[in-house]
Amino acid sequence: MKMAISLVLSRLILFLTLTCFAAVSSSTTTTTTLKRHSGFLYSRTRGKCTPQFWSSRREAWPRMVPQGSTVSNVFGSRASERYRSDMTLLESRAVNEEGNVFNELLKQASAALLNSYARKGFPYSAWEVKTLMIQGLVSEYAAARLTRLFSVANDACI
Repeated sequence: MKMAISLVLSRLILFLTLTCFAAVSSSTTTTTTLKRHSGFLYSRTRGKCTPQFWSSRREAWPRMVPQGSTVSNVFGSRASERYRSDMTLLESRAVNEEGNVFNELLKQASAALLNSYARKGFPYSAWEVKTLMIQGLVSEYAAARLTRLFSVANDACI
């Protein structure tokens, strides 16, 4: 009798453990959206902190950085030397010149800035993002390095 009760309890504990593990693992996965495009079905994983997410307008931008803010107002006069003076952060999402590390830096830095205001626990403060962005405009090497750092932080953010 004791052996039967022990067997039932061990199975119950195993079932509860597996159920809890399944619930935790399903809640931590990233969302995958399915879209139809020209007769094809494809999936794309998008995080809630990437440049693509912020340009989709699915979430309101932080009040500290309105969508109409210009790159030069947000990142300073050094940025106006590299980018158009009237370019907004939202417009910077659409700049798509392959191989231009400074445009990629702008995309990732803009997303990092929005994340620094909107996401608790983001690894960079707004001040750090702005300072690093200015430092990244010095050379292509610096821009590529900071683009990778911001990209990792943006992709890991939840």
